[in-house]
Amino acid sequence: MAIIDFFDRGWRINPRGIAYRTETQQWTFAQAGAQSCRIAHALLAAGARTDTKIAVLSPNDPLAWICVLGIWRAAATWVPLNPAHPVADNVTLMDRFDVDTLFYAPSLAEQVEQMKQRLPRVTTWIALAEGTDDPQLADWIADHPDTRPKVAYNLDDVVAIAPTGGTTGLPKGVMNTHRSFAAMIAHQMMALTYPADAEIVNLAAAPMTHTAGLFSLQATARGGSVVVVPAATADYILDAVQKYGVTELFLPPTVVYRLLERLDQREADTSSLRYLMYAAAPMSTQKLRRGIERLGPIFIECYGQMEAPIGISFLRPDEHFIDGALAPDTRLASCGRPYPLVTVAIKDPSTGEEVAAGDTGEVCVRGALVMKGYYKDPERTAETIIDGWLHTGDLGHLDEQGYLHLTDRRKDMIISGGFNVYPGEVEQVIWEHPAVRDCAVVGAPHEDWGEAVTAVVELNDDAHVDATELIALCRSRLGPIRTPKQVLFLEQLPRSANGKVLKKAIREQLWAGHETKI
Repeated sequence: MAIIDFFDRGWRINPRGIAYRTETQQWTFAQAGAQSCRIAHALLAAGARTDTKIAVLSPNDPLAWICVLGIWRAAATWVPLNPAHPVADNVTLMDRFDVDTLFYAPSLAEQVEQMKQRLPRVTTWIALAEGTDDPQLADWIADHPDTRPKVAYNLDDVVAIAPTGGTTGLPKGVMNTHRSFAAMIAHQMMALTYPADAEIVNLAAAPMTHTAGLFSLQATARGGSVVVVPAATADYILDAVQKYGVTELFLPPTVVYRLLERLDQREADTSSLRYLMYAAAPMSTQKLRRGIERLGPIFIECYGQMEAPIGISFLRPDEHFIDGALAPDTRLASCGRPYPLVTVAIKDPSTGEEVAAGDTGEVCVRGALVMKGYYKDPERTAETIIDGWLHTGDLGHLDEQGYLHLTDRRKDMIISGGFNVYPGEVEQVIWEHPAVRDCAVVGAPHEDWGEAVTAVVELNDDAHVDATELIALCRSRLGPIRTPKQVLFLEQLPRSANGKVLKKAIREQLWAGHETKI
């Protein structure tokens, strides 16, 4: 299926139903579909082709997402931009990915004016509403029909060039196709099941430029509604769940932690929730247990990356339990089992050979879910996709029951005194302390050991714990080699716009003036 076919499936199922809604507006499937057709016709009339790159810059807004649908309907390529990123970063992405058209929210007009001076290649600037000197979307599409354009779709054509997370360096342009996105949506629909007559209400709280937008596709494919809120704050989320009867949402772990903290302070009816998908970073098993106790068996873990999007494997709500009781941490810390449209193998990074069950190696993936490659970067593509296998850069193992366990990113592994230390193992212990909101474990320079295990900790509001207590906790659980040699405290850990902790930024500060593997 072409990517737009999934929306059109929901349009056929539920034409009068609400496809997207906010606090102040709503779009039926028929309205959203017709608008996406007008956008597609306008783009085609302006000369858009399969290799045309079109960006959208907006906070969470259904109209911005309908522009994405219009881009796909015209068989062009979407370049997602995050308004939380610095202007210079978005300029770099638009320039590197050869964008020539930008749809943008008027609230970002000041940013756009700065971008115009540095992007002579971009010929078309379309504002989503009035308030700028550029053409307004409604006027730009007014003379175009609301019927589906006759466009041929090749399943291996690129439909999105998305930047990688940028936690380890300059983002690369991941080229996903109709085929890889179709596999992504199929996996989500297999993992999140509903009775035939169920009302599906998806909440887009995290940025729609990233996982929340892609996660909404499986909901609209089934004729479900997407509730769009401006930001992933605990109160926005809880208010929306209660008001609209939200049945599913995606949140990164850091937001889940804040949601649980807020639930200690206010009442909220969360009984409609059927699935809370957590992904994008490791989850504290201690906080996961607390979440299940508070919200019920609704948590579903997803492992993926833009190169094999949402997701390679899932740990379904029922798999968080064994024989009716919460599973042990070894299961809860896993990423679940790989799904049918991919094959997962654990390979020795030095030899490329597959290792035995239980042995640690690099997670490698093959199948329809895998990206086409990196945009205009054949060298990195060849380093990453070898003989059809995507080398994820993640270390992990498959257990005897087929559950995938991640240890860490290869670049995050600490080598201290000749011993390999996986930060994720240390972070799980530190997360258990009730004063800790989040933490990151990295290697700091050490004259004798090469790297010293170092924990950087963010505490809950009004909480306190000293370094000695956290070091003692780790020593009692992990032994001396994996125990942090120092603990540093920050008011806020550095994070990307998508919520990932930027270990690279932490390492850069610790390694300033030293040689480093960053």
